[in-house]
Amino acid sequence: MTIQNIGLPQLHGDLFLTDGGIETTLIFHDGLDLPLFAAFDLLKDEAGEQALRRYYRQHAAVAARRGTGFIFESPTWRASSDWGDRLGYSRKALAAANRKAVELMEDLRAEFPALRSVVSGCIGPRGDGYDPGDIMSASEAERYHAEQIRTFRATSARLITAITMTNVPEAVGVTRAATAAGLPVVISFTVETDGRLPTGESLGAAVRTVDEQTGVAPAYYMINCAHPDHFRQMLADGGGWVRRICGIRANASRCSHAELDEAEVLDVGNPIELGEACAELRAAFPQIVVLGGCCGTDHRHIESIADACLVPA
Repeated sequence: MTIQNIGLPQLHGDLFLTDGGIETTLIFHDGLDLPLFAAFDLLKDEAGEQALRRYYRQHAAVAARRGTGFIFESPTWRASSDWGDRLGYSRKALAAANRKAVELMEDLRAEFPALRSVVSGCIGPRGDGYDPGDIMSASEAERYHAEQIRTFRATSARLITAITMTNVPEAVGVTRAATAAGLPVVISFTVETDGRLPTGESLGAAVRTVDEQTGVAPAYYMINCAHPDHFRQMLADGGGWVRRICGIRANASRCSHAELDEAEVLDVGNPIELGEACAELRAAFPQIVVLGGCCGTDHRHIESIADACLVPA
């Protein structure tokens, strides 16, 4: 197995933060309409773009104040062709939205010149982020995601991050498509309350299979859209594959995906407890260098994570 070795600054051991639950923040805190949970749709007008700028500035400022690194993850989780079709975007308009999203990240990055930062092109699953649904073959997934990845290749993004991956074949396809485009990729799996993928597969088996089936394996893996209580023991009981987990984007809530799907009120959990839980994970697994949030989290949770992780030993 060959692992992508491209000198990503977040793999040098220092803490890198990223943002929180962008869609839940924009909907529940800012009162914005996100059709199909698609944050990139805000780029279609000035008011939406300014909302995105405010969101990312809040999070980048946390990293700047605490002296950590920061990953600017583009708001393009649902900016792939199936979702674009449902939202009424032509292929040309969708590509333009992906490019504009990266340009926005670069603009924001320039506002924080002293901040060690990385711009990542974010992609999401073809289907629902909680339910794998009809699972594609790895070849189908490669063809599907290659379009968005090629668009990112022509921008300043130098990293692809696949968020909320629910199944192994899609993760394999994403990795192959990114490798073909000459871009490093991070695969972030989502897990249920039992620490397993929505398909029922263990995280360890998923990581090993993707590594084995991709030739050039992802730079690293992450876990997102789950509370630390859902996967802490799984990591503790894991084998060598655990060293490949270098990032966590945790949920604020301990609810299951099914419960979150039905929720009408945002569960923000306890930011201090979440920060402490992330710090405990980083202490136990020092290769975990990227920390951010997912459902229910906002800049307050990122602040708590940073404060807890930066407490002197």
